[in-house]
Amino acid sequence: MDLGLKDRVFAVTGATRGLGYASAEALVAEGAKVVVTGREQESADAAAARLGAHAVGVGGDNADPGLAGRLVARARERFGRFDGVLVSVGGPPAGSLGEVDDERWRAAFESVFLGAVRLARTAAAELGEGGVIGFVLSSSVHEPIAGLALSNGLRPALAGVAKSLASELGPRGIRVVGVLPGKIATDRLQELYGGEADVSGIPLGRLGTPEEFGRTAAFLLSPAASYLTGVMVPVDGGARHGF
Repeated sequence: MDLGLKDRVFAVTGATRGLGYASAEALVAEGAKVVVTGREQESADAAAARLGAHAVGVGGDNADPGLAGRLVARARERFGRFDGVLVSVGGPPAGSLGEVDDERWRAAFESVFLGAVRLARTAAAELGEGGVIGFVLSSSVHEPIAGLALSNGLRPALAGVAKSLASELGPRGIRVVGVLPGKIATDRLQELYGGEADVSGIPLGRLGTPEEFGRTAAFLLSPAASYLTGVMVPVDGGARHGF
């Protein structure tokens, strides 16, 4: 099936590795062009070089108020258009509610929540009919994860923002989607669980791969998913048992 992504242009944040990079890679494989971000210009450039001629890097953290505008400007400058954004943010530090102090809440709020809202708000102002805003969230949107208080607090809040935006932007023909990774074999999972990630609650009986996640994200951003908005799609091997 042709996803209709050829020559469409997307910004993908947090795309130097893991789920962000896998999503950018899937988009490029389907003919799209991408502006990818990393915390440092060097890492963003390296990721873009691996992706090839249809990618360009922009250095910056999601917490940077100027990043959103730079991404849109770079997309138009390099590729002549801007069709959407996939907001991927590295997972906030682990810790129970009793262990996480105010400063860590503030830092995570700036990067994970406010930075994502700012990127979505800027994209919404720049997109026309057919545009799309995607959020990489977490299975914690539906079920808290032990030891990840920051994620448990901020990811569901972003899902609420995504649902609100879907209603607000739908009349303009702009879609908003969320992608909820479960246990995917990334550096983040290694940091949290080492080599002991439990797959007993996953019906497929294994970890997911970044490539599997990336293909799902690319589909949701594509015109092939043109009647999907306001949805939160789990990519978790069936671990979520609710409807």
